[in-house]
Amino acid sequence: MAKKAAKKPKTALSKDLVLRTAIKFANEHGIESLSMRKLGELLGVEAMSLYNHVSNKDAILDGIVDIVAGEIALPELDGDWKNAMRRRALSAHEVLMRYPWATILIVSRPNVGPAMLRYVDATIGCLVQAGYSYAMADHVWNAIDSYVYGFTLQKLNFPFQPEEYAEVAKAYLPQIPADQYPHLNGMSQEVISGHHNGIHELQFGLDLILDGLQRMRDDH
Repeated sequence: MAKKAAKKPKTALSKDLVLRTAIKFANEHGIESLSMRKLGELLGVEAMSLYNHVSNKDAILDGIVDIVAGEIALPELDGDWKNAMRRRALSAHEVLMRYPWATILIVSRPNVGPAMLRYVDATIGCLVQAGYSYAMADHVWNAIDSYVYGFTLQKLNFPFQPEEYAEVAKAYLPQIPADQYPHLNGMSQEVISGHHNGIHELQFGLDLILDGLQRMRDDH
């Protein structure tokens, strides 16, 4: 009598596996759809089994944010604090674009996981070493992050793709007649004609902020 094929052993459940699975689910379905029940289904276990590794959904959200934070490059002062902050900001934007749900969690929750704490501590340390007081470092760090998070959220949620800008501008042009809105009409005409692509770059605004912050530091 032929032997039955042995069942393939399940991957042992762990906190890391639960969090990585939650990230995969959030990337595919959105963070709003994440639940303990759905996560359990993906892992092939009852939802109650998850509580042996994570205390609740909030703990999952905290954990996945910390994993994302761990992928952002830590700033290192190599003689030019602006370059360090620029690399940090560009890395944060790149990472957050890979995880479209992460930015809103970062700005709406207290995030005190070890990776996030290292990230913030390294940022403050870099700025203090560059000559900023702790109070000014707090302002600088938050000014940069407010811009990065806002830019990222806008890019993630903007309703049109860059290749559509010219056609969209053309479609909306009748609603912005030149006699009422001369400058908005003029800019739209630039996009329609191809003289301006309408694409916004993170680094343009970032450099304006960094240059202004350096002047502020040098004036004190």
